[in-house]
Amino acid sequence: MQENEKKSPVRLETIDDDQAGQRIDNFLLTKLKGVPKSHIYRLLRKGEVRVNKGRIKPVYRLKAGDIVRIPPVRQGERANNVSPGQLVLRRLENSILFEDKHFLILNKPTGIAVHGGSGLAYGIIEGLRALKPEEKYLELVHRLDRETSGCLIIAKRRSFLRSLHEQLRNKQTEKRYLALVRGDWTDGERRVDAPLYKNVLQSGERLVRVNQQGKEACSIFIPKIRSNKASLMELIPVTGRTHQLRVHAAHINYPIAGDTKYGDENFNKVMRSIGLKRLFLHAHFIKFKLPDGQNREFSAPLPEELQKIVDKIQTTKC
Repeated sequence: MQENEKKSPVRLETIDDDQAGQRIDNFLLTKLKGVPKSHIYRLLRKGEVRVNKGRIKPVYRLKAGDIVRIPPVRQGERANNVSPGQLVLRRLENSILFEDKHFLILNKPTGIAVHGGSGLAYGIIEGLRALKPEEKYLELVHRLDRETSGCLIIAKRRSFLRSLHEQLRNKQTEKRYLALVRGDWTDGERRVDAPLYKNVLQSGERLVRVNQQGKEACSIFIPKIRSNKASLMELIPVTGRTHQLRVHAAHINYPIAGDTKYGDENFNKVMRSIGLKRLFLHAHFIKFKLPDGQNREFSAPLPEELQKIVDKIQTTKC
C-alpha cells in the first residue's frame, strides 16, 4: 500500500434527532465526501457499513440513536474530490446574501452547477463545504440549472431541510424568476399548463419536452418590460419540474434569450450581438416558512451583465 493510500480509521457515528430520517446511502455520501457513489454502494452490499452492528440496505432510513459503523476508506479513493480554486471560493463567499445557524441564502453565480458529477469536478455544494469546513452539515434544499443565477437555499440543519422539502412538496414556497424572452409580449399575465416528460440521453444529458404522457407542470408569465424584439418577464413556477420555465417559454413561442438547448438560435445571435453571454434566467425572489412558522423572503438583484442587456433593449431597436 502506497503512503498516499493509507486507510482512514473505522468511525462510529451516533445518529441524533437532526440526522434521523435520511437514507443511509445519502448519509454516507455526506460523510465520505469525494468517495464515488459506486464505492459507497459496494461497501453497503459487502456489509462493511453496519447500523447497530447489523447489515442494512441502501434504502434504510436512520433513526435517532442508531450507531453507524463507517468502514476504513483509502484516502486515494478521495482523489476525485477536486477542491475549487481560491477565486471560485471568494466568488461564493461574496455571493452569500444571508446566513444563520439553520441555513444560508446564496445568490448563485451563473456557470457553476449546484453539485459535481457528470464530468464536473465540483459544484456549489462542494465549494461551500470547502469554504466552510467547520460546518458539519451543508445540503442543497433545491436546485438551479448551471447557467441560471439567483436565490439558492442551503440547509445547515437536517430539520430545516426536512421542513423545506415538505413545503416544496406541498407547494408552500414561492419562487420568482426574471427572464428575457423573444418578441414583444402582448398577452398580459398568462398561465401555462403543459405536462413535461423528461428523457435522459445516453450521454447523461437531460432533455425535457411537452408531452401528454409527462408530469403536470404549470408556470405563470407576467410582463415587466416590453420592447420590439424582446420582453423582460417575471416567471413563477407553480410546479418545480426540470427545465420547466425554459421549456414552457419555448412551447408558447417565447423562448428565453441565451437558451442553447430549448431556445431560438437566430434570437440568441441577436442577443449576443448586444452583449448577452449567458442564459437570461435569474431567480430573483424566494419566500418560505421557517420550521417555527415564521415567514422569510429574500431577493437577489439582477446581475449587472443582465441589467445592461435590459437597458439596451429599452434604448435601442436591437
